[in-house]
Amino acid sequence: MTAESLATAPRLRCWTPPGVYRPQTDTALLGRALRRERIISRTEVLDLGTGSGALAVEAARLGARVTAVDISWRALAAAWCNALLNGQTLRVRHGDLAAAVPGRRFDLVITNPPYVPAPSGDGPPRGPARAWDAGTDGRLLIDRICAAAPTLLRPTGRLLMVHSQLSGVEETVARLRETGMRAEIVDRTRLPFGDVLRSRLGWLRERGLVADNAESATEELVVLRAENT
Repeated sequence: MTAESLATAPRLRCWTPPGVYRPQTDTALLGRALRRERIISRTEVLDLGTGSGALAVEAARLGARVTAVDISWRALAAAWCNALLNGQTLRVRHGDLAAAVPGRRFDLVITNPPYVPAPSGDGPPRGPARAWDAGTDGRLLIDRICAAAPTLLRPTGRLLMVHSQLSGVEETVARLRETGMRAEIVDRTRLPFGDVLRSRLGWLRERGLVADNAESATEELVVLRAENT
């Protein structure tokens, strides 16, 4: 199924149980970038931190062979169920990022990792906040993904990753380029703070991540695309 035919296909059905990240604006932004990629029946896609599996299922609808990874058993159950609901097949693997697929390489890696700066230096070990909290700089998983990307991708393989300006977009681009990959921003959008960021507004201002005025209570989300060379 091409991106054009996907636009006229039945709407993707997505069941999200409690404790699993519900598809939101960042999911839709990454999905838009995904649909621009060339995907054929032999394309191997890895979804790191699949959550509900919405993006993994969309990649499968485009024709890819998809492996979905998450450290949450509940998320993997949701991804598996959502694949069935949409008539698709996923390989689901439990584990911590690349450790779940040792030795494997893919044509395309997609990821919507936790990226929200949090007062706690370590990500929560369990619970729903594990899907968004990512240490004081929001980079707890982003840096690990940047380091692992070249080993996960085949030659000319591609990475699509979404995250917030609050967690250092320029640093991510630089880290990916340092590994020898070509990296650029391919999509962006701005939206008002959600409940989590509003609850941390004072702390974010203290850290200088948000200016001290009401108009700044928005965040920019971007999709980064990197290609292995």
